[in-house]
Amino acid sequence: MKHPREILLGAQAAGGQLPVCDHYSGVEARMLKSLQLQSELAEEFGACVFDVTLDCEDGAPVGGEADHAALVTRIALEAGVDARVAVRVHPVDHPAFESDMAVIAGQAGHRLTHVMVPKVESLDDVRRAETALVAASADHLPLHVLIESPAAVHRAFEIAAHPRVQSLSFGLMDFVSAHGGAIPAQAMSSTGQFTHPLVVRAKLEIAAACHAHGKVPSHCVVTELTDSEALRAAATRAAQELGYTRMWSIHPGQIRPILDAFAPQERDIERASAIIEAAALADWAPIRHDNQLHDRASYRYYWQVIERAHQTGRPLPDTIQSYFLH
Repeated sequence: MKHPREILLGAQAAGGQLPVCDHYSGVEARMLKSLQLQSELAEEFGACVFDVTLDCEDGAPVGGEADHAALVTRIALEAGVDARVAVRVHPVDHPAFESDMAVIAGQAGHRLTHVMVPKVESLDDVRRAETALVAASADHLPLHVLIESPAAVHRAFEIAAHPRVQSLSFGLMDFVSAHGGAIPAQAMSSTGQFTHPLVVRAKLEIAAACHAHGKVPSHCVVTELTDSEALRAAATRAAQELGYTRMWSIHPGQIRPILDAFAPQERDIERASAIIEAAALADWAPIRHDNQLHDRASYRYYWQVIERAHQTGRPLPDTIQSYFLH
């Protein structure tokens, strides 16, 4: 029997499923604690609810890039067998990029879920990163790319169309800085980033590019590290207003609010489960539920609600949970 993903999503399923939270850390102790927390929450929720991305770009001290790459490689290789571990390398024009890819992807590529490439400006940068993966014998790995400039936003659709790219992230700080002072610092705050027109436009372009090509749009950071309400409000707006399905975390305290904001409400999970159960019993033919007609167009939506519930560790009925056992 075919899985609902095959029946309902078709080619859209090719982008793969990703946890809704991507947690970044670049200091050894924090990287190890992040992986420990990932394991603890996976046991609590019954699913891996966030990725851990080991950071070489901002985590490596200037001049210590080679040592940091070796450290990241070791941590990735020693991570638990069920861990979801990724790495952010240096930009493609950085002197350490080639060695990052050769060492980390070459030695630990089989343990990584993906490689994040920052400051991607064009399709040529994606191709260069792909070439480096192939050279490292890690050509199975998807690329996540960070869009951080007005020019990159302009090219977001063609970047998202590349088959190697799995996700696009928005780099808020660099995007604002790239405008030479024309955008005020307030636009980098948890509230200002949702009100400045150029920033909001960039976020929408990236989200639209991802959805056009079946890729995952990942929302930027909130730098107010200890303000959980600001983080929760930003995550909620990213998910409900701007079409993002994933978000960065840079502090362990940000992970649970992101999960909560991106998770469907209990009533939505119940409705989606009832509709999908009835649809499966009808062999995916049209059904009538609560005096409304449903067919594969609406089934697709409600199945995606269920997938999001699973990705955020929300309880599902046994008949629905069985779809995620294999």
